[in-house]
Amino acid sequence: MSSADADAETEFHLTWMQEAMKMAEEALQAGEVPVGCVFVRDSKIIARARNRTNELRNATRHAELEAIDSILDDQDLTPPGTRMHYPLSETTLYVTVEPCIMCASALRQMGIKRVFFGCENDRFGGCGSVLGVNSQLPHPTHSSYAATSGFMREEAIMILRRFYITENSNAPMPKSKANRVLKTEIKPVALKP
Repeated sequence: MSSADADAETEFHLTWMQEAMKMAEEALQAGEVPVGCVFVRDSKIIARARNRTNELRNATRHAELEAIDSILDDQDLTPPGTRMHYPLSETTLYVTVEPCIMCASALRQMGIKRVFFGCENDRFGGCGSVLGVNSQLPHPTHSSYAATSGFMREEAIMILRRFYITENSNAPMPKSKANRVLKTEIKPVALKP
């Protein structure tokens, strides 16, 4: 691949990641952990979502699962003949943070084609940071998928930091964060598949 082709491909992915970041900003404004995603098929967004765990008081309402539910509810996006197989086999996910183990598993079961994410999830990452549910674990029926990190990594980290220095009124036992300072230094990491 030529340098120009690589640059064009990177720009293509950044376009969709910017849309995912808009959803993360929406989550932040709603008092949620700021994770956002978009599902893209045929160069069009077919679903967009953000975390809604606090709003719905349901720990499973991660951005990826919110979007998957909206895709499955739309018969134009998942015709009846494809529902039982892999409804996301021609779909790419762009998400601001590495999918957690739960979401990475759901994506594999739905047959996602590929995942691009901003920053690693060092506590719950399911695409290699903690456990490689996407490709490292063998499964008798669900094919693995490629996951690529680093797209808008710094922006994804900074929005998370902005959230974690604020008071979380939804927490069972809120911790005082009055003395916390927003750290802006981020160690660089190269894009990796």
